[in-house]
Amino acid sequence: MRPILLSGHERALTQVKYNADGDLIFSTAKDQIICAWFSHNGERLGTYAGHVGAIWTVDVDPTTTLLASGSADNTIKLWDVKSGKCLMTWEFPTAVKRVEFNEDGTKLLGVTEKRMGHLGTIVVLDIKVDVNAQQNEEKAMTIVCEESKATVAGWSYLSKYIIAGHEDGSVSQYDAKTGDQLANYSIHELNTPVTDLQWAPDRTYFITASKDKTAKIITANDLEVLKTFVADTPLNSATITPKKDFVILGGGQAAMDVTRTSARQGKFEARFYHKIFEEEIGRVRGHFGPLNTVAADPTGKGYCSGGEDGYVRVHHFDKGYFDFMYEVERERANRLRQEAEQAQKQEQKQQQ
Repeated sequence: MRPILLSGHERALTQVKYNADGDLIFSTAKDQIICAWFSHNGERLGTYAGHVGAIWTVDVDPTTTLLASGSADNTIKLWDVKSGKCLMTWEFPTAVKRVEFNEDGTKLLGVTEKRMGHLGTIVVLDIKVDVNAQQNEEKAMTIVCEESKATVAGWSYLSKYIIAGHEDGSVSQYDAKTGDQLANYSIHELNTPVTDLQWAPDRTYFITASKDKTAKIITANDLEVLKTFVADTPLNSATITPKKDFVILGGGQAAMDVTRTSARQGKFEARFYHKIFEEEIGRVRGHFGPLNTVAADPTGKGYCSGGEDGYVRVHHFDKGYFDFMYEVERERANRLRQEAEQAQKQEQKQQQ
């Protein structure tokens, strides 16, 4: 896999996001601009300029009509994807760390920071998916996170729940209509923040990443942990690949935390794990610093990552990749079958 290296940002990447068709990538960084790229060749389509602080987060609606961004300038901005025009700005008392559209693009949530006497909140905005429409300035709902501030959040299937990851390592489920908290469980180690939350294509389950060096697949319905992937470095991001049973984890020790004696300093690689068997099956190197964000192409053709080094790296899976994955699964299936046959034989011997 030869990566396409995208150089459009001057500071560390904060989030990369594909649109629903997988033909565009949107990237945000601490340098106050959003870049749009063609995913097949890495050509830069344009930029969205208007924020006056580091941009933490970006999302695009399902029809690639509207783009939303959240920034350290305490605003969420709504953009026309085609023209780059800013359509609306919502102001908040603190920085906005995460934005996400629901499945039909009619609602947008934002996660605000806990700062200067203000509690962290999850806000919901009603959106009209039309670049000529007058957007509603009022917030449709505000959920105050009193126990521990939310770091990430997203919409489940049918916009039934809002799921949030918190600074204390817990995950919460809220009723998306009323804002009532329905459940809260300690999923990751206590006081290790949940750093990312990304959905499976059908939004019935999601994956979290955490500074406790694990990523977990969790159901949206009852917050049951289905799978745990253990890494050897703090994780900043995790994504589920569509069409194949894999997850991709990104992270790495921050430079200030790396000791001189640390083996293979930093470990700045994208890690591939088998989604079912929880085993690591490969790594992709390239970044010169921690991976802050990873995203899977919704068409299953590849993935991209954004790093502390200011680069976006786009990878298109090649034939060898798919063939290798198939071989791994086949070998495992054969081994499991052999073990089952041996166990059956031993059982028969004991019975005789």
